Formats: sequence, C-alpha cells, structure tokens
Amino acid sequence: MSAVRGIRGATTAQENSKQAIIAASQELFASLIDQNEIDESQVAAVFFTTTADLNAEFPAQVVRLLGWTNSAMMCGHEMLVPDGLPMCIRILILVNTEKGQDQIQHVYLNGAVGLRSRGLDT
Repeated sequence: MSAVRGIRGATTAQENSKQAIIAASQELFASLIDQNEIDESQVAAVFFTTTADLNAEFPAQVVRLLGWTNSAMMCGHEMLVPDGLPMCIRILILVNTEKGQDQIQHVYLNGAVGLRSRGLDT
C-alpha cells in the first residue's frame, strides 16, 4: 500500500554565498534522492529551510537545476534557537512510496552529521 513518507536531511554550507548554498543543497538533495530511489513523479512536495545566516540564494534552485519542473517546493528560515547549528540547510521531501517508514534513509552531511544522534533534527 502506498503512503506519503517524509524524508529528512540536513547539511551545512561553507559560507553565505550563492555558490556555497547551491553546492551544499545539491549534494544533500542528490543524496536523498539516490539513497531513497526517488523519482520526481513520486514527490508530493519539497520543503527547504535555512538558518537565518544563509540568505544569498534559495536552496530550492537545485531542484530546477536537476531538471525537475513539476515538483511543488517552498523555502523558509527555520526558528532561531539558541545554540542551534549555524549555516544549516534542511530538506524535507514528502514522497508517495510503497516503502515502510523503517526503509526510509534520512541523510545528514557535513556539519549536520551529529544532529540526529543529538535529537536536534526536528
């Protein structure tokens, strides 16, 4: 039975520049797609957030750069939480899939590697 599953990921950018935001977002998005074997036709929506210190580019640009033209996307800033991880980009993909929740591969790269183990990947 097909269900909508949320696939999360996070990474960090090296600096607040268009190039750094696109590079980090592209690496994370590609990894999420590859590890979960996602086709654009399965995607309901993709949400991108950045910490407030990243505002030089919309991270959702990577989806269009990869040739996806039909996916619904939204960008936003995440909450400003004391001691939160700076320069952080998060992606949440809502995908229609036959996979069970235990088969979903969440991805954490670069400075975001420890987020999940610390319970900070909400």
